Amino acid sequence: MADVSTSPAAQALRIPRALPRAARAALAPLARAVTYTRWLHLLTGAVVAAVCGLVYPGLFGVRPVQLLWLPVLPVVPLVAVAMVPATRLAEGLQARLLLAPGKHARHGRGDLAPRIAAAPSASRGDRARTALWLVLRLEAGCLMTLLSVQLPGLTGALVTAAAGGTPTPVLGVRITGHHGWYALLAPLPLAALMALVVAAGNVMTTAATRLLGPSAAERLAALEERTERLLEHNRLARELHDSIGHALTVAVVQAGAARAAGTREFTDRALAAIEETGRHALEDLERVLRLLREDGARGPADRPGLADAERLLESARAAGSALDARVTGPLEELPGPVSREGYRILQEALTNVLRHAGPVPVAVRVAVAPGTGALRLDVRNPLPDRADGPGGLGGPGVGAGRGTGLRGIRERAALLGGEAEAGPYEGEWRLRVTLPPNRPARAGDR
Repeated sequence: MADVSTSPAAQALRIPRALPRAARAALAPLARAVTYTRWLHLLTGAVVAAVCGLVYPGLFGVRPVQLLWLPVLPVVPLVAVAMVPATRLAEGLQARLLLAPGKHARHGRGDLAPRIAAAPSASRGDRARTALWLVLRLEAGCLMTLLSVQLPGLTGALVTAAAGGTPTPVLGVRITGHHGWYALLAPLPLAALMALVVAAGNVMTTAATRLLGPSAAERLAALEERTERLLEHNRLARELHDSIGHALTVAVVQAGAARAAGTREFTDRALAAIEETGRHALEDLERVLRLLREDGARGPADRPGLADAERLLESARAAGSALDARVTGPLEELPGPVSREGYRILQEALTNVLRHAGPVPVAVRVAVAPGTGALRLDVRNPLPDRADGPGGLGGPGVGAGRGTGLRGIRERAALLGGEAEAGPYEGEWRLRVTLPPNRPARAGDR
């Protein structure tokens, strides 16, 4: 069977392929480790009843009717224990371990563990569900323990009767007579026991996902955590794309220009520009890697902002672009997020120019509205004569604007409530970005 583990223990339970398909399907649960871990979970539910039974009414020398108290007496103490928040944590961990032990158990229902919470009770609803779960475990454990002892005993009684012996009563049934065909009935109690084990295990697993499953608040918190993690991953991906892409583009353009110029002076300048750009790219790479390793030594304020934009302009000039840059308004009034995202947008804009148009004249306008922290960024360059840009019109992302860089620019602008426009304008390629501040600037953003 495809769902049988290849461990030594499971090899001993491997189902012969010579059996009919229906027989193999019926026997498949017996070859799964999860069947036996769930059986163990069911049996441990009767431990509390056994401990209480040692006090009253006793486990030996009592009438069978007195044993009916065993599933009843522990109910009140269990409900009291369920009021302790840590009880839900302990039960959730145990249910995960024995009812949904993971992929290695090959239980055929996917990974159920995340659907069983492993956290303390946080509300009265959590405590009420935990109490109901403990009572369910008690009753199911007592019943399964009784059957796990009595049904094999019934098999033994049938074998004893078939051999001519005198069996003791089992489950209140006394087997009379000595018939050889009793031996043919002997496997039936064991088959019934295994069927009950499989069915009860499935029922308890379903009950665990309902009674010990995450509450609405826990599901919402998990969703928010996952969303934040995805947003952080997307931001880091944009950081790497912008920083490393810019450095590689500058290096390629510089190397090509140095080879074409063929002069030592120009080659020295090109190598110096490549070295400087590569050093900054390595710093950005190290910062992103620290974030990926969840190293909190550096925070958002360590990311470059528009106050550091001069190094971008210098690298573009070193690559051969005739850069006309003008900055108006107080950069220091920009909120931290606007300044940092504006820096990355400018970096990607200059990278696109070098990548798709080459070392052409570039006009950069950065305007900050005093008192509001709003930013307007305008980057223009002549459209190249050749049609080598995405979309076939010769510009960086002309047309549909399906390039990764332009998509990243639009995403950055949208996250801050701004907008970005890119395309041909009056015979030039223009990128126009407006970033309104999403909140007042705070000291922690700087």
